[in-house]
Amino acid sequence: MAIPAEPVNIGDAARASGVSTRMVRHYESLGLLGQVVRTESGYRQYGEADVHALRFIKRARDLGFSMSEITDLLDLWRNRRRASASVRRITQAHAEDLARRIEAMQAMRRTLMNLLEHCHGDARPECPILDDLAGGEETAR
Repeated sequence: MAIPAEPVNIGDAARASGVSTRMVRHYESLGLLGQVVRTESGYRQYGEADVHALRFIKRARDLGFSMSEITDLLDLWRNRRRASASVRRITQAHAEDLARRIEAMQAMRRTLMNLLEHCHGDARPECPILDDLAGGEETAR
């Protein structure tokens, strides 16, 4: 959906940005959208800059950035005098964190696959998966 030139309500802003209305309210409550204009009857009105910010937030969330990182990246995005080194530092740290998490998940998968290989999956009560989860000791029931 195209970015509206005129202020729009929360539903239209959500559709234009691909973010749910609940998340639009959440991001606003975190101060990520700045001061949102309200009508006399209290309805929120979002402008082009708000929709751009919502799209930015959505893309950053899709890439796994934390809300703290997104706040920092939004501040840098809005600051035309920013140093790209700051953006790179945040992104590099995030990529390194993802690599650590991927490595940990791969190790978990290898362990689970090993346990599955040793589990008969039949009517017998012996289960190496449960033994491993119990720390190598069979639990009393």
